Amino acid sequence: MEVQRSLEQEKTSGKDDADTIRTGTLWTAVAHIISAVIGAGVLSLAWCTAQLGWIAGPITMLCFAVVTYISASLICDCYRSPDPITGTRNPSYIDAVRVNLGKKWTWLCGLLQYVSFYGTAIAYVITSATSMREIQRSNCYHKGGENAVCQTGTNNFMLIFGIIQIVTSQIPNFHNMAWLSVVAALMSFCYSFIGLGLGFSKVIDNRGIKGSIVGVPTRSAAQKIWLVFQALGDIAFAYPYSIILLEIQDTLKSPPPENQTMKKASISAIVITTFFYLCCSCFGYAAFGDNTPGNFLTGFYEPFWLVDFANACIVLHLVGGYQVYSQPVFAFVEKWAIQKYPESRFINKFYAIKLPVLPALELNLFRLCFRTLYVISTTAIAMAFPYFNLVLGILGALNFWPMTIYFPVEMYIVQRKIGAWTRKWILLEGFSMVCLIVSLLGLIGSIEGIVSAKLA
Repeated sequence: MEVQRSLEQEKTSGKDDADTIRTGTLWTAVAHIISAVIGAGVLSLAWCTAQLGWIAGPITMLCFAVVTYISASLICDCYRSPDPITGTRNPSYIDAVRVNLGKKWTWLCGLLQYVSFYGTAIAYVITSATSMREIQRSNCYHKGGENAVCQTGTNNFMLIFGIIQIVTSQIPNFHNMAWLSVVAALMSFCYSFIGLGLGFSKVIDNRGIKGSIVGVPTRSAAQKIWLVFQALGDIAFAYPYSIILLEIQDTLKSPPPENQTMKKASISAIVITTFFYLCCSCFGYAAFGDNTPGNFLTGFYEPFWLVDFANACIVLHLVGGYQVYSQPVFAFVEKWAIQKYPESRFINKFYAIKLPVLPALELNLFRLCFRTLYVISTTAIAMAFPYFNLVLGILGALNFWPMTIYFPVEMYIVQRKIGAWTRKWILLEGFSMVCLIVSLLGLIGSIEGIVSAKLA
């Protein structure tokens, strides 16, 4: 999602869609996909491998890669309707749902999107606070040694992050600033490569590879099953990019047909991303073994300056990422309020505030109140459920089946006019049902983990 707004910068709109100039190529699409996929989800993959073990962990990631490519291929063909090559363009995911499945499913799709945006904002509060805490802890251990008492909570850091978001949410057109996506993508690559390098270095220092075939041992088989389910949810969070796939495809020039270019871009990006994910997860597990932390960057304390820099990159990335996910929610609610109450001064009147040096800021009371309450609510929920892996697992499970599998499968069936109970229909629906089961397992495991954590 960090690249969603930068996609608009690649297109110069004319009078209508036919006049829009598209300059995107195979390699720009690959870059957008990689930038969109690699993010906070990569931090949990070493923990996932630790729960699944040396065999099941990498195999599960490869399976999710294959599923993601199949889903991407189905969505690519829905960019144009009714014909995938000559039909009318659907420049966004929700446009494709509207054209192929109708108004009822469009409402459901929109609801799921906004729930996903809200949930991701909560996850970003947790992740950012964890990184802030790790900066403090690494400095503490560096100054006081390994035996220093450096245990600190995350609530104060969540409040700090929330205050930052209250301020940034009032900046006009913050989500449209071209530099936002560039900075976010650069930061995600920085902390991911640093984590990979630190893991590789620790394996060398250990002079051996930790871990086992069955993963982390547990007190009971039931506990092991719950942890495996949670790992499935976390991996599901890390992979899919279906929501922005059509927006990326809408930047591509043709000929060749956009769906052909996008399929090539998808397989290239997924191969690169999967290789990177496998390296991060495997080196993280090899470095820490049964003690692999939920966020693998939290396991390193030296060199402290590099660890601090990596965690600072995460915070900078998520400050912008929070706004990228929240601005669509802000826009939807504020547009609805304006249409519902066109005469309300509280909703429609703007007040110009002149600040020293800075340009004048237009302040709207409704926007101030709503966005502030929105940030407060995400921060409060994050403080109540500060469980990084479990929150990612719930988000991944909730989004994986409906947004990545169900809608693409159903749109493809409608577009290609595939008859019920034909061989192709059975294969597609069977594929959808298997993914539904995986999604439910991840959701159940993550919910059980949160309940257990709260009761502990």
